[in-house]
Amino acid sequence: MRIGICAPARPIDRIVEAKLSALAAISFPDVDLVFHPQCYASEGHFAGSDAVRAAALLELANDPAFDAIWFARGGYGSNRILHQVMPQLGPAARHKTYLGYSDNGFLLAALYARRIGRPVHGPMPSEVNRDDGGACVSRALAWLARGDRGVLEPSLGTRPAAAFNIAILDALIGTPWLPDLTDHVLMVEEVSEPMYRIDRMLFTITHATQLKGIAGVRLGMIKDVIANDPPWQGTPDEMIRRWCTEGGVPYLGPALIGHDRDNRVVPFGLA
Repeated sequence: MRIGICAPARPIDRIVEAKLSALAAISFPDVDLVFHPQCYASEGHFAGSDAVRAAALLELANDPAFDAIWFARGGYGSNRILHQVMPQLGPAARHKTYLGYSDNGFLLAALYARRIGRPVHGPMPSEVNRDDGGACVSRALAWLARGDRGVLEPSLGTRPAAAFNIAILDALIGTPWLPDLTDHVLMVEEVSEPMYRIDRMLFTITHATQLKGIAGVRLGMIKDVIANDPPWQGTPDEMIRRWCTEGGVPYLGPALIGHDRDNRVVPFGLA
């Protein structure tokens, strides 16, 4: 299996390639990882200009020699290339798996909305640098290379599902890039936001007319919360229950997803 790696948002360090290539050689010898040079480009906040990032993704996606595209890391920037990338995806792009999460949720959403390929929420190459990062990225490789169902989010069942970072989903609402999630279980997670912002975004998500047909919501991990001043009263669980009740959205419980080494794999649609 040949997996192309590009960075639609921010760049990675070459140590990621060294660590991940070594891990794959031992544990996934049938996998050929190809890091696009664009992964190491730098232009201000981004891994190269919008044009450079878009061109790298299109090069890999439209090449029939690649079976899957693995987004190197999140950050910010993948939304800035949607308008360039989506109309130029050719026939070869429609048969690939696309895996990532966080900021790359913009791309996963747009791909799913247009039924291009198989979008999947899951760990990214940059997470090889986490404590126990080998286990984290191995879940993504196990799904891509072997379809190992043991790495899936454990609540996945007979309903289709989708998983998003809360801030990314909030930004997608009202745009043409948000897919139809009718009858889907929606899993959400967040990192590095104060609780009041999470509260505000959950208000939007649970009241959004574009999401009124969802089967329900599951709450993933809320990590590295930025302190409120004054301190926030209440827990993330209390928060999501409040907004789901007000918005008439079933709350289905927790989900094992998020910016954490335990992040599980969630294929969009039916697994």
